[in-house]
Amino acid sequence: MILIRHGETVWNRERRMQGHSDSALSETGLRQALALGRRMKEIAFTALYSSDSGRAHATARSIADVSGHTVIVEPRLRERHFGVFEGLTGPEMQLRHPEAYERFKSRDPHYAVPGGESATAFRDRALACLHEIAHRHVNECIVVVTHGLVCDIAYRAAHGIELMAPRTFDLVNAGLNEFHFDGAGWHLETWGDARHLVVDATTFT
Repeated sequence: MILIRHGETVWNRERRMQGHSDSALSETGLRQALALGRRMKEIAFTALYSSDSGRAHATARSIADVSGHTVIVEPRLRERHFGVFEGLTGPEMQLRHPEAYERFKSRDPHYAVPGGESATAFRDRALACLHEIAHRHVNECIVVVTHGLVCDIAYRAAHGIELMAPRTFDLVNAGLNEFHFDGAGWHLETWGDARHLVVDATTFT
């Protein structure tokens, strides 16, 4: 399974919480998506899945345009729901929702921001979906375009990292993260492969 975080969005650049809310791909994100499509043309795979969020689906369409695959939309691949925090920057969250912000920053995996979902509930949703997709495509290579924290959950599952542990790895927009699922667990093969984006940056300067 090749997990891919969507291209950079306007809210990524502004450092706003996205979650289930959406933001369009930025100019950089659009270029990343095009470069990703060219890269994926070189890789043989049998199915292309995407979150139903606009930013992920737009990224997946750039792959479908060159590979000829149909994008299979899966709502369970959405980002974690961040409730009242969505659309806000960190300072805005702290100012408008100070108590919720402090609880959120404590990394309590069972705490859900008002209107959102807990890290535990999100993990269970994301892994259940990834497991189902993997079992549907035994001995096949498939591509899943999703969100940063879905990639984070897969990385943690492969390495046995608890939800409370701070992240020590990057979540690269439009990078390739390759996992092998053996029927019981996840094994990481490649993380954050963004060679196509380096070429793209040279091309577009």
